[in-house]
Amino acid sequence: MLVTGGAGFIGSHLVDALVRERHAVRVLDSFDAQVHGRGRPDYLNANAEYLEGDVRDRAALRRALKGVEVVFHEAAAVGVGQSMYEIEKYVSANTLGTGILLDVIVNDRVPLKKLIVASSMSIYGEGQYRCAACGPIAPSLRPASQLAAHEWEMRCPACGVPAAPQPTAETKRLIPTSVYAVSKRDQEELCLSVGWSYQIPTVALRYFNVYGTRQALSNPYTGVCAIFSARIKHRHPPIVFEDGGQTRDFVHVRDIVRANLLAMQEPRADYGVFNVGTGQGVSIARVARLLAERYEIPVQPQITMKFRAGDIRHCVADIAKLRALGFAPSISLEEGLHELVAWGRQVDAEDRSDAAAKELEARGLTQG
Repeated sequence: MLVTGGAGFIGSHLVDALVRERHAVRVLDSFDAQVHGRGRPDYLNANAEYLEGDVRDRAALRRALKGVEVVFHEAAAVGVGQSMYEIEKYVSANTLGTGILLDVIVNDRVPLKKLIVASSMSIYGEGQYRCAACGPIAPSLRPASQLAAHEWEMRCPACGVPAAPQPTAETKRLIPTSVYAVSKRDQEELCLSVGWSYQIPTVALRYFNVYGTRQALSNPYTGVCAIFSARIKHRHPPIVFEDGGQTRDFVHVRDIVRANLLAMQEPRADYGVFNVGTGQGVSIARVARLLAERYEIPVQPQITMKFRAGDIRHCVADIAKLRALGFAPSISLEEGLHELVAWGRQVDAEDRSDAAAKELEARGLTQG
């Protein structure tokens, strides 16, 4: 087994699970300083083999792929906001990196039995909605004039009435609204198209908002739970855009790992695309308050009433397709946040979110 990005947040949990199942596991990871800081993390599994290298390095890929039958492609530069001004970095790491990985697999005739690629809910853009008058809709972004008036909820693009959020299915039209999202769509589509052409069973898993232990708390471009945790640990209020009522689907990293193992083992998943979430939406403001309560630090979220370029209002997973293969989320948000906070109390975290927010503002990517 090869896990690209296997020293990172999701990849390292996947490595642990594969080792527990007695697979021989190799990891290729660049140990990016933005994610890992100085040096290697202390949670690396002693029973896995680690190669330090970039997925754009053909020599490193050839070493990593030697004797491998299954690849979990987790490696990616992660950060919606940062991707909008470090465009070359994200396209190179994600799109080009995946292209080179596939180029080596195909032209070196690596005899893969399975390729599983980490995709993202970000490729949907806005989630699905239903208009009482017009029926199901898959809208683009809310108009800037509407957001400037602090009218946050989605309106039907045809008749203008408020639309109700619905679970987002894999069939929804993809409208990525950031460079990061475009690059994740590229990763998914490159893997599926090459896999289909060369008869390499390939599965794309569209992760929703993943949280859990080992998230890089000092990385201001990672998941919102990690960003809020760093703020709260420093007794700073979590910064929440719009009115805080926007909803996301928070899925625990162990459930993400279970979905990967299922995709590896289940032939019915081959050449398919699957949402991985819980099917439950939670507001961003509520997540901020729950985290502060569990850290027992008396801070309230700072509701900015500002909006960021490309931000969406609601996106929650329809997981019926993955459920049909036997998947069901096993960890509630309450249980998962309790575990995250217990771990978060023990690790250092530098709050860099103010600097990240100022960078976005200076580039005109926040308004309101």
